[in-house]
Amino acid sequence: MTKIAVAKGDGIGPEIMDAVLSVFKAANTPLEFEFVDMGKWVLDKGYSNGMTPEAQQTIEAVGILFKGPMETPKGKGVKSVNVTARKTWNTYANKRTFQTLHGVDTVFSKAGIPIDITIVRENIEDTYGGIEHMLTHDVALSRRFITRPGSMQLIKYAFEMAKKKGAKRITCGHKANIMKLTDGLFLDVFNEVAKEYPELKADDVIVDDLCMKLVSRPDLFDVVVLTNLQGDIVSDLCAGLVGGLGFAPSANIGDHISIFEAVHGTAPDIAGKNIANPTALLLSGFGMLRHLGLMEAATTMENALLYTLES
Repeated sequence: MTKIAVAKGDGIGPEIMDAVLSVFKAANTPLEFEFVDMGKWVLDKGYSNGMTPEAQQTIEAVGILFKGPMETPKGKGVKSVNVTARKTWNTYANKRTFQTLHGVDTVFSKAGIPIDITIVRENIEDTYGGIEHMLTHDVALSRRFITRPGSMQLIKYAFEMAKKKGAKRITCGHKANIMKLTDGLFLDVFNEVAKEYPELKADDVIVDDLCMKLVSRPDLFDVVVLTNLQGDIVSDLCAGLVGGLGFAPSANIGDHISIFEAVHGTAPDIAGKNIANPTALLLSGFGMLRHLGLMEAATTMENALLYTLES
């Protein structure tokens, strides 16, 4: 049995997590669940990083966290539990897969255009350092950090993952035409790593042009690698292509700890009504099972999900 840490989250989190775990149990998945206290409700109790010390110890001991959506309080001085978790465990790569699901009607499925895009987003650096200050009463300044080691770690992961996936193409989305030093560094590292993978078609696209191409011809893209903020925006755009965030799984990959989660919100307006769709969390769970080498269990449940969506 493989032990994993499970955090149910806020809002609809507990009910969709219960639904997903009941599917895992029905499929006799060889997993042991260690439930941990984490989320806005833990933050409200005075734990500044949104998790109890016991939760942190458990997650670090097992190395895998499966989590429901967690609320990010709006306003000054309060950090997102999600961002804190990514930084605490250096989960440098955010991998999100977007695939056409039969039975989920979209503009593209109706046009018979199949989508299978994997976005790999840098997860720790960039403007998400939250290093901001007021220069004057009227001028706010934000600092953006892009490092060679951080970019290298992410881009190497993206190429390795693309190779394993049997991808034909890997694209770097960037704004190096304007941010010549920061995005320029990211693009340089991409071109450097690309030389080690001659079998993969590697190219780059300026991020605004990338967005236009994604909504007009999404079937041309395979793996796309981006910096943090641009990757955040583009990955949600891709979710819209396949039916929304309710159908978009997400993994935060680190060397020692990986987090699998649904990236949609906590939907407090429908919490407790048992009508929330657990598909995104279920798909993230399949990604987690594959990460753990439990391929058969993942495929069995995925086929069942696809059958259910189709019918």
